[in-house]
Amino acid sequence: MSATPLDPGHIGYKQELHRGVGTFASFAAGFSFVSILTTVFQLFGLGFLLGGASFFWSWPVVFAGQLCVALCFAELAGRWPVSGAIFQWSSRLAGVSWGFFTGWIMVIGQILTLAVAAIAMQAVLPAIWSGFQIVGGSGADSSILSATGAQNAIILGVVLLAVTTLVNVLGIRQMAAATSFGVAIEIVGVVVLIGVLFALSERGPAVVLHHTGWTGSGSYFFAWLASGLMAAYVMVGFDSAGELAEETHAPRKTTPKTIIRALTTSGLGGGLLILAALMAAPSLTDGNLSSFGLSWVLTERLGGVLGRLLLCCVAVAVFACTLACQTAGARMMFSMSREGAFPFARALSRVSPRTGTPILTSIVVGAGAVIALLVNINSTTIFTALSSICIAMLYIAYLGVTLPLLVVRIRHRRTDRFPAGVDEEGRPLFSMGRFGPAVNIVAVIYQAIMVVNLMWPRAEIYDLSPDGNWALQYSALLFVAAVVAVGAGYFGFKRLHKNVELIHVPHSHTPAPVAQTAHS
Repeated sequence: MSATPLDPGHIGYKQELHRGVGTFASFAAGFSFVSILTTVFQLFGLGFLLGGASFFWSWPVVFAGQLCVALCFAELAGRWPVSGAIFQWSSRLAGVSWGFFTGWIMVIGQILTLAVAAIAMQAVLPAIWSGFQIVGGSGADSSILSATGAQNAIILGVVLLAVTTLVNVLGIRQMAAATSFGVAIEIVGVVVLIGVLFALSERGPAVVLHHTGWTGSGSYFFAWLASGLMAAYVMVGFDSAGELAEETHAPRKTTPKTIIRALTTSGLGGGLLILAALMAAPSLTDGNLSSFGLSWVLTERLGGVLGRLLLCCVAVAVFACTLACQTAGARMMFSMSREGAFPFARALSRVSPRTGTPILTSIVVGAGAVIALLVNINSTTIFTALSSICIAMLYIAYLGVTLPLLVVRIRHRRTDRFPAGVDEEGRPLFSMGRFGPAVNIVAVIYQAIMVVNLMWPRAEIYDLSPDGNWALQYSALLFVAAVVAVGAGYFGFKRLHKNVELIHVPHSHTPAPVAQTAHS
């Protein structure tokens, strides 16, 4: 049986978003958000600085934990293929109040993630051509942890955000085409880069069994936990395929698979890339690897021409990653606004009849990321602090889905086989079957531990000032508390628990009547 389009009324909403996302574009949405070329290049130096060569082992640990989360999401993606997935899933599992705070934290986290993704260009462009180092001139320090490097990163990031906003405004087909092209280039670049670095190895794979390059003191275990920021930052965003469910052809069949494929492909490729880089680096002890990361390895080991060509592939991957982050954030904001669960909901829930996209949300998300960059223009901790805060917020939002999902499993362990229903071809929806509860428990425990790890007030992450600043050191806790407080104020003011009642989406592919959304 051939796949048939999902009836718009079947998901409870009038079909306004255009369905222009195919199987590869759906995979590309998740893969490009993870974007191992972007994020590994961006954070490799920090991970090595915090944990030395054996920081590598944080990668398989984070991958195993996130795979459990992805499997839970894959079940939900087939059952509820609705835009703004995290908000929608959590609301249907635990009620509107819980869903609002989960979605609120997620969308703010996505805006910060977009800002961090945009400044990744600083790790690439100045290494391609010194003229891209605008602040201080071509001879200035381009390291993201330096004053000139941080300020230049903001300039490059703002320019990139202007471009990705334009692409998002043009329409979903343009966005899907750009993301798919970027992912194709990234996959080729990853394969070539891994192969070349392994061929030019200076040392064997046993390098990851030692702490070479770590200059810290005290217990290494705590240093290794801090270095896990790198892997934690890389392996998020695989749920972006779910954000585009209403714009995807045959989403019940396609989305669960692409969520898992995006993470597993990224996990394998990223792990090999880290190992290859550690084996091929000219030196592990001269400080260059922690200061300039993979860009330094490429230019030193591959020479100017080939190294810069591969860095061009990385620049394309950074563009695709930033584009995917912005699209995911825009769809989350649109989904919440459609329910009247976001400030200025009436304007933000509008969809352009010409492009079939929520134009205003793309602009607002892009502007929010620009503001996040500009307010940190004089901060050398912008990179490490924003990276850890945004990922902590995404982990909290993910926990807002997996925790109520576990509660539902426990409550209905004898009466409900989760998930029920069939996809567009009449086949059973993706399900973990009897392994579901165990996987769900691991996901919840892992996420709780990582939230604490990411938000722990480490000076080396949040405060690099020589005299110390308690506000910076505790900025993650303070920022998340402020976000929750603002959300609580808005929630109470609008009394959303009375004004919003989410539409229940049927589990099977049986046609259902269109329900009406209650807007405030």
